[in-house]
Amino acid sequence: MESRIMVFDHPLIQHKISLLRMKETTSKDFRHLVKEVGLLMGYEVTRSLPLKDVEIETPICPATVKMLKGEDIAIIPILRAGLGFVDGMLDLYPNAKVGHVGMYRDPDTHEAIEYYCKLPEDIDKRRIVVVDPMLATGGSAISAIDLIKSKGGKDICCMFLIAAPEGIKALSEAHPDVDIFIAAEDECLNENAYIVPGLGDAGDRLFGTK
Repeated sequence: MESRIMVFDHPLIQHKISLLRMKETTSKDFRHLVKEVGLLMGYEVTRSLPLKDVEIETPICPATVKMLKGEDIAIIPILRAGLGFVDGMLDLYPNAKVGHVGMYRDPDTHEAIEYYCKLPEDIDKRRIVVVDPMLATGGSAISAIDLIKSKGGKDICCMFLIAAPEGIKALSEAHPDVDIFIAAEDECLNENAYIVPGLGDAGDRLFGTK
């Protein structure tokens, strides 16, 4: 099995990503833009959701229509920056459950270190969308998915704003059964493992911290 990697080329998404990159974009606008991009990407992420036939009454006559077979979705943000995606995705899937995985990157080794995990009890029955604005080395995403799988998660995909080629390669090799959705693929990582040109520290920009 090989990961499906989708880089979005929709004009609205690309425009909003450009606004996110601008250093003068305020935290308020940054949060709003991340929410909007998450909502737009969410349409494609859920393209494979199963449908069922339902009998309804329209104002004109009875009809057989298509509705979701079930809204068994779990949104799992990687703390803290992944929280920026949650509101937009809940606008699309209001019945989704939300779990949280806490990871931070060691400043010297750049390795991901887990500090928190809380998942829905029925995680094994849900379509899981792991969300994080940045895919740099891939360490946090790989560790988060390792953790989710160890708790019973099976049907997993990931959603990122910005990704470096190094992170895409690492994640797809570590978890070839996980589809990867990206708003924009950037050039590379610098010597500090930051994405170039990137958009800075997404968590700091979301929450106004340094």
